[in-house]
Amino acid sequence: MRSLRYLHTAWGLLVFMILFLIFFLPFLVPILFPSRYRWVGVINRWWARFLFVGCGLPVRVQCQASFTNQKQYIFCPNHFSYLDIPTMGLNPVDAIFVGKNDMENIPLFGFMYRRLHITVDRARLKSKYDTYVKSKEALEVGKSLIIYPEGGIISQRPPEMVRFKDGAFRLAIEKQIPLVPVTIPNNWILLPPSEFLLKWGVVKVIFHQPISTSGLTLADLKPLKQRVFEVIDRELKNNGNRQTPTEQTGTPVPSGTG
Repeated sequence: MRSLRYLHTAWGLLVFMILFLIFFLPFLVPILFPSRYRWVGVINRWWARFLFVGCGLPVRVQCQASFTNQKQYIFCPNHFSYLDIPTMGLNPVDAIFVGKNDMENIPLFGFMYRRLHITVDRARLKSKYDTYVKSKEALEVGKSLIIYPEGGIISQRPPEMVRFKDGAFRLAIEKQIPLVPVTIPNNWILLPPSEFLLKWGVVKVIFHQPISTSGLTLADLKPLKQRVFEVIDRELKNNGNRQTPTEQTGTPVPSGTG
């Protein structure tokens, strides 16, 4: 059985690399023409769809609200697995990632990632400050952001989350942009960070109702952070009680452009 998981993982990596080479040229468009930044979200959606189909992983996308590219959002997902990154590519809104700079070291992929998204070296205070400034600038030109509020794959006991960092919530309050809690309940089972071996199962993602920050001040940061945490935590517990990652579903296409 474990040998099948090795084969599945090797196949998944091959599919990932082939799709990256196919989509690299389209990604050059928003790199060369930054005003076309919405193409990043559109291309990410196609890439994610083909990746999960190619890996034999059905997906279930649930949107609890009608999301539109005419509005801005800051999406805050839990983060237990490397599968969470392509999963957020299924986002119904065109958005860019704010994440750790580890992926900059991957040949060619790192070139694309650091030019289309915002990276941070959490070990350096200046990098964290620069990332915050770049994130504010991205919001000011109309972009939506994806920020993992745990700060990376940190939890040692998924599906229990670690304490959220302040960055996403401070940005949302300062710019008066709604936050969207996002729950990704199964990926830590499908691709555990401790062994990096794929299992067959359903990739599920729930985009919850946006939480308005209109009229909030930085004095409201802590309760806002707690509210988002509780929405995701409740869904993680509910999913853990009522389904297993091997439950079979269809493969819906999320709403939105692209």
